Amino acid sequence: MKITNCWICRIKNNTIEPVFGDINISDGRISDVEEKPFDSTKVFGDSPEDKNTINAGGRVVTIPNINFHDHFYSRLAKGLTIKGKMDNFHNILKNLWWKLDILLDKEMIRASAQMAALESIRNGVTYIFDHHSSPESASGSLKIISDVLNEMGLRGVLCFETTDRNGKALAKEGLQENEIFLQNYTDKNIKGIYGLHASFTLNDESLQSAAAFVSKHNLGIHIHLCEDKVDRDFSLKQYNKLPVERLQHFGLLNEKSILAHGIHLTENDFRTIEKTGSAFVYNPDSNLNNAVGLPDFSHVPDSIPKLAGTDGMNSNPARSLKQLFLLCRHEGMSFDQAFNWVIKIFFDQINFVKKYFPDFTSLNLNDRADLVVWDYIPPAPFTQENFWGHYIYGILERPIHSVVQNGKILMKNFHISLDETEYNSNINEQGKRLYEKFNSSS
Repeated sequence: MKITNCWICRIKNNTIEPVFGDINISDGRISDVEEKPFDSTKVFGDSPEDKNTINAGGRVVTIPNINFHDHFYSRLAKGLTIKGKMDNFHNILKNLWWKLDILLDKEMIRASAQMAALESIRNGVTYIFDHHSSPESASGSLKIISDVLNEMGLRGVLCFETTDRNGKALAKEGLQENEIFLQNYTDKNIKGIYGLHASFTLNDESLQSAAAFVSKHNLGIHIHLCEDKVDRDFSLKQYNKLPVERLQHFGLLNEKSILAHGIHLTENDFRTIEKTGSAFVYNPDSNLNNAVGLPDFSHVPDSIPKLAGTDGMNSNPARSLKQLFLLCRHEGMSFDQAFNWVIKIFFDQINFVKKYFPDFTSLNLNDRADLVVWDYIPPAPFTQENFWGHYIYGILERPIHSVVQNGKILMKNFHISLDETEYNSNINEQGKRLYEKFNSSS
């Protein structure tokens, strides 16, 4: 297949080198890049296009987007009637999310994953780190999600959100679901990471059990860390340790670990995390929605890897990246400092995802053909020197035009290649079931 008339944002030595031309793809890899002069009289005119060709028409091609913290299980939670108080984070969890996840069955899990996968494709997201929760339907849940991702041509790093909030039996099932999946269902496209909810809903016994498996198999963990003060305050009261201290005590922090949110942290926490190589995933839309606060970005050490996620609020980590830039500016960072934050996240994401998918693309010759075409035509010269100005103020503001994954077209000219009719019918049916169960539950 071929992508013609595009600005190709190749990555070399932590810089972006835009070149104009055509991309040839064979056997799932970039077989050739034909550079050519930009000629507006030809680029913007009509050109022949067949099913194996995408005429980008002067648009920008980048690496695919990566969502480092998603919750597929949240996708059907639209329009629910919430009966309890929603006046603080703990009540939001109790009266919405913990009430919802306990109701999920296998059919709802599949529909949630289908909805999330379709949304992800539309947002150019083809690599997803999902944090799943369905306490009453834990067994086999991650296999259901992985089947959906495989069917739709996406790659994922999956885990089950282990917690003790529902009692010992369900906590054990959560631990087992992580371990069974990690040992039996991972491959080149689907990876596993050990899932934990948060320090304040996990006792020492569960952390110890997870730690033994993580250490034996050289794994990372995916956990919510100090998203709200309740995590810090409860852990200190119950265990006489802050959450970071607890995780470090059990040896759960390492360079493969994802720490979602990281808002209410101390200087000692930062120093500990620095030494372990664990990464923060920032989810600004979710933090603003839950009114839990925001990190003080200027105090986060540069040496800690920083990533962007959505926390299930949406499927658009590019939006999170733009939000982070604006929040850095709001905190008083200079334009240079805020730009550098985005640049760091952009390259940190590549370094981190390669811990799970070493063949992640840089859009160079012989790289895996994973890419997205943004509906953005640079109005001014497009060079290595001004790429980030185009990226932050132009590219991130535009929708995705086309998506190619492993040399296969997942979306072309805004039309998803899969037949969405059956998926949407199932999503609608299961969403209605969840709505009725949620609204009739106490």
